Amino acid sequence: MTGMKEGAGEDPFAEDDTPEVTGGSTETDSSDVTDTQETAESGGGGETDQSAQSANVQFRIPYKFRRDGVQDGRDRVPLFIHEETKRAERDALHALEDHFDDDVSLTDLREALVMVGLDHLDEVEGQLEEWGYGMTFEE
Repeated sequence: MTGMKEGAGEDPFAEDDTPEVTGGSTETDSSDVTDTQETAESGGGGETDQSAQSANVQFRIPYKFRRDGVQDGRDRVPLFIHEETKRAERDALHALEDHFDDDVSLTDLREALVMVGLDHLDEVEGQLEEWGYGMTFEE
C-alpha cells in the first residue's frame, strides 16, 4: 500500500485557501461585514459573486501578509549599484526597521524605492543629468 494512511485526521498536504495573518491583526472594514451579511441573507450571489468578493477581500489584505514569500508575484531583475548607494540603502533599511519595529525585507525596500522613484520622475531626471544624461559634445 502506498500513500497516506486513511483516518479521521486532516490531510496535512491539502491546500488551505484562507490567507494566514501573522504578526498582528488585520482591520476589517465594516462595509465588508455588511456586504457579506447582505449576500448571505439574500441567499443569492452564486459562485461568481463569491469569487469576486473573495478576490476583493484578498486585495485588502496587505501584500506582506498574503504572500508566501518576498518573491511572490515579482519578476527577478538584476540590480547593480555603486558602493555609496549600497551604504545608503543599508542605512535606509535600518531606519525603516527602527520605524516599524519589525524586519523589513530588502526586496520590499528596493521595490518601494523604485515605486516612489516612478512617482518622482523629476528628481530621477535630475539624478540622471548629474550622471551626464542630456549632455552633448557638439560645438
